[in-house]
Amino acid sequence: MNSNNFAVLEPYCENDMYKLKRMSRSIFMKFNEPLTNADYDDFYSVANLVLWQAYNSYDPDMGVKFEGFLHSCLSKKFKTELEYRHRQKRILNQFAVSLDAASENDEEYSLMDCVASDFDTFEEVVRRQEKDQFQDKVQTYVSRLSKQQIRILNMLMDGYKSGEIRQILKISSTEYTENLRIMRSYENVKILF
Repeated sequence: MNSNNFAVLEPYCENDMYKLKRMSRSIFMKFNEPLTNADYDDFYSVANLVLWQAYNSYDPDMGVKFEGFLHSCLSKKFKTELEYRHRQKRILNQFAVSLDAASENDEEYSLMDCVASDFDTFEEVVRRQEKDQFQDKVQTYVSRLSKQQIRILNMLMDGYKSGEIRQILKISSTEYTENLRIMRSYENVKILF
């Protein structure tokens, strides 16, 4: 297109890019994707770039109006951007690891053992409850645990590390992790509150 013919761009640049934003919104609606305000801002920035690229590559001899050409360019670019974003999410999700999973090096601890936390369920319960009430709730909690889970609980309270507990009780890391998961489950812990 003739670089002196900016008249074709004027309708898209007037009124705070209203026509370009309206065209972009109509394309977003067709994709049926939930977008945040930040996403809209990102896509409007992409639309500005696409507008300029479309202007520079548009040839009136193609037999298509500039508006149709721009709409086609925007649709392709937005679709590509959405596919890229979904691909990035899938890549990130494959690196997600459970905190209860054993470490990759098959060492004697899980990732949960490495996470520093000053939250202690029992301290929190003591802080919230009166003394007699607390003892009853702890007894109810402990009565729901298996013998092995009670042993694990006692050893944890005595300061043993997970590797030491597994070695003393002669249980696998999977069995230890499963017992911890049950002990920490909402169904069991809610009794304490």
